Amino acid sequence: MTDKTILTVDNLALSYGSNPILKGVSMQLRRGEVVSLLGPSGSGKTTLLRAVAGLEQAHQGSVVIAGRTIYDAAAGIDIPAEKRELGLVFQSYALWPHKTVFDNVAYPLVLRKVAKAEIAQRVDAALKNLGLGHLAERYPHQLSGGQQQRVSIARALVYNPPVILLDEPLSNLDAKMREEARAWLRNLIVEMQLSALVVTHDQSEAMAMSDRILLLNGGVIEQQGTPQDMYSHPKTHFVADFMGSNNTFKGRISDVRNGEACVVIGEGLSIWGQRRSDASVGQEVTAVVRVEQTRLADGPGEHRAEIDLVTSMFLGDRFEYVLHAGDHLLRAWGNRQEAAGKRWLEFPPEAVWVF
Repeated sequence: MTDKTILTVDNLALSYGSNPILKGVSMQLRRGEVVSLLGPSGSGKTTLLRAVAGLEQAHQGSVVIAGRTIYDAAAGIDIPAEKRELGLVFQSYALWPHKTVFDNVAYPLVLRKVAKAEIAQRVDAALKNLGLGHLAERYPHQLSGGQQQRVSIARALVYNPPVILLDEPLSNLDAKMREEARAWLRNLIVEMQLSALVVTHDQSEAMAMSDRILLLNGGVIEQQGTPQDMYSHPKTHFVADFMGSNNTFKGRISDVRNGEACVVIGEGLSIWGQRRSDASVGQEVTAVVRVEQTRLADGPGEHRAEIDLVTSMFLGDRFEYVLHAGDHLLRAWGNRQEAAGKRWLEFPPEAVWVF
């Protein structure tokens, strides 16, 4: 562990009975860094967070926080959750309904037997930092969802934990509030230089909030990297599919050259793309292209195909076109409404991945 590393998880494994959930996961979190654990339901992301927190019992591996070993299966070390000194923000917020905002935030300090004068000072500072100072005497049922979320974060931060763990922190908010809260939470993390591990199933949320993303699939890390790298350079079809909106084709390779492959996806329709596997001519593959990289063209040409435009949908900042290419339903984006009919569609080879 380097002096910049605040959390190290090494070869962590956990099972429910005979069902393995985590299969030897290793990761690091650096000081002041936000890492999102991203993945579909059942991928192991929440289980990994809970195992770090001490709320799930791993059977293999180790967890080290700020140089302190809090779990080591081989050495028989397993520090209880309440003594791991981690800030926890739960999906449900988990606020005491009978306690005021002040008392909810003060609770971790009361458990640690901090002096009353210091509790008042630290709680007041936490509430002020999160814009909650005027709500100190209110109860949770008197708060909006966004305010309840801030109270739960203030409670997690009030005793200055080395790492804050957030489990789907925005999932209980409506779409508009979620966008606003995402910006607010990212700003808070940057301003306070927090080290945070965040669980989410939403790739847009992960890309907006994170310095790095760990994408889990079936209890292992499928790929990790910066949001830009994960989005633009997926190593597998699973990563490409999960990290964006795509047009996906099944087909067979008809030609291979210079790191590219030509995929026949229907009668009279073939596309060239970047070869991301060792599949050879004649083998079945999947071609993937981001929706925003699929473009209407003004006529025939290289890497273009004539297909049927069915309808245009106005999305506020753009139009989305729905198109048919044989049995394939495709989408593309543009800046104006288009009438139904035959259109030329371009598939730039540099934007197509062949898995």
